[in-house]
Order: sequence, then structure tokens, then C-alpha cells
Amino acid sequence: MESLISSRLSTLGHPQRLAIFRLLMRRYPDKVPAGHLAAALGLKPSTLSAYLSALMQAGLVTQDRAGTSLRYSIQMTEVRRTLDYLLFDCCRGRSEFCSPLSLPSSTGPGPMSDRKYTVLFICTGNSARSVFAESILRTEGGDRFEAFSAGTRPTSELNPYALEVLKQNGHDTSLLRAKNVAEFQKPDAPAFDFVFTVCDRAANEECPPWEGQPVSAHWGMPDPVKVEGTEAERSLAFQQAYGALRNRIVAFTALPLASLDNISLQRAVDDIGRTRAEAPA
Repeated sequence: MESLISSRLSTLGHPQRLAIFRLLMRRYPDKVPAGHLAAALGLKPSTLSAYLSALMQAGLVTQDRAGTSLRYSIQMTEVRRTLDYLLFDCCRGRSEFCSPLSLPSSTGPGPMSDRKYTVLFICTGNSARSVFAESILRTEGGDRFEAFSAGTRPTSELNPYALEVLKQNGHDTSLLRAKNVAEFQKPDAPAFDFVFTVCDRAANEECPPWEGQPVSAHWGMPDPVKVEGTEAERSLAFQQAYGALRNRIVAFTALPLASLDNISLQRAVDDIGRTRAEAPA
């Protein structure tokens, strides 16, 4: 085991291999096409292939094929084994040294069972998907949740198709606005229990670590803003995005949050992200 850990640390010691690993961690549980990785990181295909091969040899990344496309994802079981080995070997039973590095028993300040959960949804423009998620959670979560949304590169205004879908579903849109994620990284910002990215581009981007180690997950889905066609076709794309997000958020609000430890909770929100990004017909 020691030689395997040494090999994995050596593999991650290369800056660009580490960048690939970090991006795939942010995109987990997605299986990301090689072309998307190359574009996001500015790597030549041959260079990317060599780095991915090293990560797969180390057992940190897996590969599968979808048609002619090769897709890559984190081998989470092995990553967890690696981290567990490092923590337990470092601590040697002296948890007072390593406990700040491990996952806390609850997220955010205070017990999980006697307060609201604060949730942030992030996409690039904060004009449709993240705004959908914020509005849906406010409705479906009732008094148990406080929902926010933001964009890494927010637009100046919300998408009119998105606003129409929200109004059709009975949501109050009067206080909604596009916001930069930087607003929620200030000292007086809320402490989040959960942070979800709902678009691939936002997940690809580097964000500073969140205070309090919130549970995070990637719930990526297609961008309805990019759909072209007739007005009816574009409207349908927004309705489908709303429905898909609602399915995920209903599943999220049904989780027994107060009774789950952080590892179980992380797996649960990752599983929700694996559901198809489509509303049922």
C-alpha cells in the first residue's frame, strides 16, 4: 500500500496532471470527454492523453467509451482509500492532530437538526438554471432551507424564457437578479451547508474554497439558453431544464439530512447528480 500511495502522490506532483485531477473532482460524478478536458485546460490532445494515462496507471482515474468518444472520471473508491491511508497513517490514533483535516460531523455552524440549511447554486450566467434551482428549493424546501444562486460570469439580466417558466409555475420573481459568486465569498456572506454547480462550465472553473467545508456536488445539465429554433422549441428547452432540476431538488429535500453522516450525505447528493438531466415526458 505504501508504494501505491507513493506512486499516486508522485503522479499528482505534476502541476498539469494535478489540474486534470482537480477538474475531474469538480465534475464528479460526470464522465467527461477528452475533448472537453483539453479545451478547459488548454492542453494538446497528445499531451492530455499522456497525462490521463499516468493518472489511470495510478488508479486515480477511469476511462470508458461512448461511441467514438473516450470519457474520463474520478475513481472515487481509490481516491478515498488514498486519503484514508494518509489521514490514518498521519494521525496514528491521535485524532486531535488530524481532525481539522477530516470531514466534520456536521456541515456549517451548529447542529444540522436544529437550523435551516443554506444552499448555493452556481452556473456561469446565473440567468436560468441556477435561478431555477434557487426558486424551486425555496418552494419545495419550505422553512427548512435558505436558497441562493450566483454566476461565475453573470449576465446583466435574467433570461426572459426562464422568468416566464418560473411565473407559469407560481414562483415569485420580483426579487430575483443575476449575481456574481464573489458576493458570497465576502466575510459577511452566509455560511453554506451545500454548494451545487448546475453547469459544466462553472464546474470547470477554479473557485476559492468555501468556508466551513460545505457538502458540494456537480448537478450539470444542458444549457437551455444555447438552444436554437422556434420560440416554442426554445421555450420547451427551458421547461425541460426546470423539470429536471425540480426532480433533483425534490429528491434532495427528501433526504434525511439530520441523520446522515457527511460521507453518506456526499454519496447521496452525488447520486442525485447522476440522474438524467431531463424531465420525464
